[in-house]
Amino acid sequence: MRGFFLRRLAIVIPTVIGAVTLVFFFLHMIPGDPVEVMLGETAQQADKEKLREELGLNLPLHVQYGRFMAGLIRGDLGSSYFYRRPVAQVIAERVPATVELGLAAFLVAGLIAIPLGIIAALREGTAVDNASVLFSLLGVSIPNFWLGPLLIILFSITLGWFPVSGRAGIASLVLPAVTLGTAFAAILSRMTRASLLERLGEDYLTVARAKGLPEWKVILKHALRNALIPIITVMGLQIGALLSGAIITENVFSWPGIGTLLINAIEARDYPLVQGCILFISLSYVLVNLMTDLLYGWADPRIRLQG
Repeated sequence: MRGFFLRRLAIVIPTVIGAVTLVFFFLHMIPGDPVEVMLGETAQQADKEKLREELGLNLPLHVQYGRFMAGLIRGDLGSSYFYRRPVAQVIAERVPATVELGLAAFLVAGLIAIPLGIIAALREGTAVDNASVLFSLLGVSIPNFWLGPLLIILFSITLGWFPVSGRAGIASLVLPAVTLGTAFAAILSRMTRASLLERLGEDYLTVARAKGLPEWKVILKHALRNALIPIITVMGLQIGALLSGAIITENVFSWPGIGTLLINAIEARDYPLVQGCILFISLSYVLVNLMTDLLYGWADPRIRLQG
């Protein structure tokens, strides 16, 4: 297991460096000048050149990249052009909001998907099963940028139950969490159903029932635990989709997280801040997938014997 863990850990560094490198060069291909965004097109040319020199934008691209990577090795992400503060500090202020939204979306998805998947598997071919299929189809098909405004119109403007936007308590978290968690719940419920169906006919469940165990314990303790490997896989792989969905959802609901910060940084051509946000998202994605691999060992003892 240790060897497996170290091999997975060795993939983290090149993956993150590759992602950040691609973002660095793609950003500099985007039309637009950060200096003109900051000073305006009517600013004097001398002022533009002075600011460009201060920011290091007058240097060749490969020199800028070398400086960026050297700073990254030292743990220095540079300073934001727009906020005029260290990038790490600006990102750190937004992380709690994104983590809060992500955890809430996971909670919503889990509360909907796991029970729905179990019930659908136990009632295969019934109206409940068909309803779960319809929910999954709708959940995957409806994009966040459409579902979010729809929920705002219904529950905020029409009924007045929740705030339209912002981050001001639990009430303001409900609609963004439902928007972000719906698609994840749809995928997770189908995987729970399919994985559980494969286990329901196994002999060890018949033995457990023969020993007199209650049906709920047979399903939850024996069948569901052995069905967890595919479910954990989906949960880990969906973190990337969750983070990308958070970018859209945060902007729809004006949620002050990393997603909103990233979009604003792209619009302002704030290269260091965009690179810092992408680095954070990449690290989050890679680390969560590493944790997913470790959860395999907990769910399936056979994996702990590897390496």
